[in-house]
Amino acid sequence: MLMSKMEFEKIQITLIEAHKIASEYLSVVDEISFLPGEIDFNFKVKSGENNFILKVSRPDFDLKYLDFQNELLQHLESKNVPFLFPKIIKNQAGDGQMDYLDANGQLRKVRMLEWIEGDLFSDYFPKSESLYYSLGKKGGEITNALLDFKHQLAIRTFDWDLANGLWTANHLDVFTENEREIVVYFLEKFKNIQKDYAQLRKSTIHNDANENNIVVNSKNGEIAAIIDYGDAVYSQIINDLAVSLAYAIMDTEQPLQAAIPIVKGYHEAFPLQEKELEVLYILVAMRLVISVTKSAINKQKEPENKYLLVSERPAWDLLKKWKDIPENFAFYCFRSACGFEPCPQNLAFQEYTKNNLWTVKELLPEAEFWEVETLDISISSKYVGNYANYIGSDKLYEKIVENYTQNGSLLVGGYGEVRPVYTTDAFKTRVNEGFEHRTVHLGVDFWQKAGTSILAIEDGEVFGCFDNAHPKDYGPTLILKHKKEGLVFYTLYGHLSRESLKEKYIGKKIKKGEKIAEIGEEIVNGGWAPHLHFQVILDMLGHETDFIGVSTPSLWPVYSSICPDPNAFFKISELKQKESKTFAENLNFRKQHLGKSLSLSYEKPLNIVRGQGQFLIDDAGQKYLDTVNNVAHVGHEHPKVVEAGASQMALLNTNTRYLNDEILVFAEELLQTFPPELSVLHFVNSGSEANELAMRMAKAFSGQKDMLALEVGYHGNTQACIDVSSYKFNGKGGAGCPEHTHIVPLPDAFRGIYRGKGAGSKYAKHVKDAIENIQSNGRNVAGFIAESIVSCGGQIDLPDGFLKEAYGYIRAAGGVCIADEVQVGFGRVGKAFWGFQLHGVMPDIVTMGKPIGNGHPLAAVVCTREVAEAFANGMEYFNTFGGNPVSCAIGRQVLATIKEEKMQENALEVGEYLKNSLNELQKEFPIFADIRGEGLFLGIELCDENLQPLPDQTNYLANRMKDFKILMSVDGPDHNVLKIKPPMCFSIADADYLLDCLGKVLLEYPLAKASGN
Repeated sequence: MLMSKMEFEKIQITLIEAHKIASEYLSVVDEISFLPGEIDFNFKVKSGENNFILKVSRPDFDLKYLDFQNELLQHLESKNVPFLFPKIIKNQAGDGQMDYLDANGQLRKVRMLEWIEGDLFSDYFPKSESLYYSLGKKGGEITNALLDFKHQLAIRTFDWDLANGLWTANHLDVFTENEREIVVYFLEKFKNIQKDYAQLRKSTIHNDANENNIVVNSKNGEIAAIIDYGDAVYSQIINDLAVSLAYAIMDTEQPLQAAIPIVKGYHEAFPLQEKELEVLYILVAMRLVISVTKSAINKQKEPENKYLLVSERPAWDLLKKWKDIPENFAFYCFRSACGFEPCPQNLAFQEYTKNNLWTVKELLPEAEFWEVETLDISISSKYVGNYANYIGSDKLYEKIVENYTQNGSLLVGGYGEVRPVYTTDAFKTRVNEGFEHRTVHLGVDFWQKAGTSILAIEDGEVFGCFDNAHPKDYGPTLILKHKKEGLVFYTLYGHLSRESLKEKYIGKKIKKGEKIAEIGEEIVNGGWAPHLHFQVILDMLGHETDFIGVSTPSLWPVYSSICPDPNAFFKISELKQKESKTFAENLNFRKQHLGKSLSLSYEKPLNIVRGQGQFLIDDAGQKYLDTVNNVAHVGHEHPKVVEAGASQMALLNTNTRYLNDEILVFAEELLQTFPPELSVLHFVNSGSEANELAMRMAKAFSGQKDMLALEVGYHGNTQACIDVSSYKFNGKGGAGCPEHTHIVPLPDAFRGIYRGKGAGSKYAKHVKDAIENIQSNGRNVAGFIAESIVSCGGQIDLPDGFLKEAYGYIRAAGGVCIADEVQVGFGRVGKAFWGFQLHGVMPDIVTMGKPIGNGHPLAAVVCTREVAEAFANGMEYFNTFGGNPVSCAIGRQVLATIKEEKMQENALEVGEYLKNSLNELQKEFPIFADIRGEGLFLGIELCDENLQPLPDQTNYLANRMKDFKILMSVDGPDHNVLKIKPPMCFSIADADYLLDCLGKVLLEYPLAKASGN
């Protein structure tokens, strides 16, 4: 029956009425507010220091049903359950409920329940894997607690009971044609399982773990409680998990990915049976069908009750996505989550192949070889080499072809191999947090020349025959279906010639030993070197023309069960999976045998094995956008830089005591980037050596020992560098400021001791004061060292005038001015090639480091001729590797690459775009208190509204960005600054992805709370 707005208002309880009822129940009510509810009218009540839930029944309440709810809660109170639940609060008369006569003379039943602190699951972010797991485990614990609860009203006909879900078939008229198609699809599936479904285990279940009945403990990001037992019913136990899944995985990019940890957690608390998992996919859909049917009916019945429609849109979105997931694949994922063999057929396949043997000659009779050789094209393969070899493919494939045509070996391998060669967007999958790349190979590759014949290794019939003509795809593909000893399996043959598909048709019978295809040329087989991709498939999952040959790492446990190792046929000893040390074993070895002062980034460290431009790639082939490593200045493993080093290493590598053109040409090209006053170079191995040498020069020139440096500055890891780095000597393990070091305040115009206009001069005055202090002790200043933008101090832009005035004070006292450009040089700041040029100053010495060699140990010191002459006092300066030909060849190529690829211009364009976009983001998220820096050397400082630092939130943000496969780092004296200093090939598209992910993470609880969102 439809309910009009007037009728609904007649039964609705207003806030004024609710306050009156609550006051009668508790006597003291400080605040009251509405809460959502379908059956009762619910309110949150604050009384003193405590909060409660006020539940007021509708006029047509069922008293026995209310008693049933109360008895269930009392049952939980009588047990020592490992979870929270809303306990019954007694009124002033000592009763667990009371009567209330509303303004229309209608009798209502009133109850008060304990309030459980936390956030609703619907409002809480992030929806992490650990949160989903916690939800599943909590649901399993509730199932355990209700197993022995018996009540006659638990056994009832109830619309929200999944076992009664076929009632929805009577309301198909409420849907559009497209909606009806989806509903009917799942209704038919549900009808087909009724016989087996009826035999599953039953108990009283919670039955309503929807997103507004799940409370999250915001302190630890785990489920605090599942509340509202009003829909409890005696039904199939598996229904309870289905209900949790249906609501929890709404609004996710990949709902099945979100479902897996929930199933895992539930199974850990309450072990599930395999036959229950068989129907779980359908039950999730049926809960959604009930939900959308209810919403459609309620839109007509109670249009003013917005709560009844709260899940409608996300339920439809999920139903559409759920329909696109193969039912069996979901089943296999659920089995995997519970520790069962994901694909049950795999056990029969292993048994079938165990005592049988097929030879390679039965598959490839024309293959001529003396031995089998495993071809390693894995993610860390030296054979694959630089990414230039596989981005365009030509170099790697030419190498492979040359290998198998000349050495007489059968090149074979690839099953379970994590590979870097899958470079098209077809292998990039959007997941719930960023992207995951398909990298794990599911077949075995036999590398043989084009035209090599392929025979059927078993009787079968043609199941699929199609030309998958996309880059990096199979090209012409043949799939055979086999039936052996009650087992059905499929064999896939990829990268064939087009002629192989002729005269093939679906259902065509194939005899063992019959020629079925030939290996195709590169031009037709998807762009690969000629080879056969041979794959076993135990379930086609609805596919007809092909099947993925590469899995994501997260789904490898499932896909490796669906697609077992084809070597089960051939039993080639060289193809047996090699055991390698686990992540935990490697981590433990590092802790035991590498110095404890060597730190690892992130709470869960990464195992990085490859670099590619602005990306670092881990051992699972996953690409991480690198916003931190300015060392790889022109991009990780830039092909031209790699080639320059390798070519020169093959020719000569020696020290500077011999004449060699490389050092001279490199010196000339490097000096062209500096003003003519800076004209003498010394080459060293690292930024630390460069700064140490610069300070020796300063002391030699001035005849003094005392050095000035900035607070929280960092200049290297040698003792002399540590002695001027307050970031180190005032930090953990530091010994404090040495006698001849004088630290001036960090020139931070945002949150330092001087702020705003004129701050530069005020900070520079401290340089003058420090010099006068030194002179008062009968000494004088040797020099002043400062970065042009302070890095470890928090990416601090030096305020206007500071450096110019500070340099003036130093020079007036006879000291030397050193610009540390280790991090900010070589075009990174965009507006200039060197950071000091932003300030209109001329240093006496400039030090360079990491970026000059793109990761190769190369650094340099450039100085005025006067400083150089003073340093050349008769003591030879010799550096075994500084200025060697290999390093100089690499340095030359880095300079050339910066110029050829217009990287300084890119730093300006992308840096300005990113900085402006971050300023826009700051308007929505004020914890981004300051955005600063130049070019691709930026900082984001996180503070509260009172400019108090937020180190915990900053650390949280950096670690969460890693989950989105973006690498960020934290610095600053208060550990509250995110630094952005990526390789210079960082693009606008990279900036957009960074901004998008920052926007998502900033909405998560620890950050949203700090932003007041």
